[in-house]
Amino acid sequence: MGVLLLCAACAKPGAEMATRNQTGLDQARLNHAVTQAKAMRSAGQRVWCVPFARNATGIDIRGNAETWWDQAAGTYHRGHEPALGAVMAFAGTRALPMGHVAVVSQIVSDREIRVDHANWLRNQVSLGMSVIDVSDAGDWSRVRVESTPGNYGKVYVIDGYIYGGDQAL
Repeated sequence: MGVLLLCAACAKPGAEMATRNQTGLDQARLNHAVTQAKAMRSAGQRVWCVPFARNATGIDIRGNAETWWDQAAGTYHRGHEPALGAVMAFAGTRALPMGHVAVVSQIVSDREIRVDHANWLRNQVSLGMSVIDVSDAGDWSRVRVESTPGNYGKVYVIDGYIYGGDQAL
């Protein structure tokens, strides 16, 4: 059976790691999401971003990732500022037709965060993967994701962030 590969980027200690949302990511939920992904892989099933994000955050949205932003309206607060434990909703585009969702696990700076997500690298869970804001306005509408250490891929469009937990409507 396959082994779940976890890509954990090294955190940078120090003052630059200020957090904006002290409610943060629920470690028990994240552990549950990772355990579920391992079980799926062991059973020969595909690991997808949507169930991983749902398990890691408790945000109860179903369907392809590209639909999460619109589905969240009226149920969850949404915005354009990353916060710990929020779901980053990638827009559906030609390059990413079903969209993508990832969970904000660390605020590194005003232009860099780290995310935990599944299936960015096929059928794998990636923890602590760096994402940088490359939008001209610094509004997190366009990002690049570090797929391997020091290697940021193409630019992706972000719909915004869905805030769960005590931030739900």
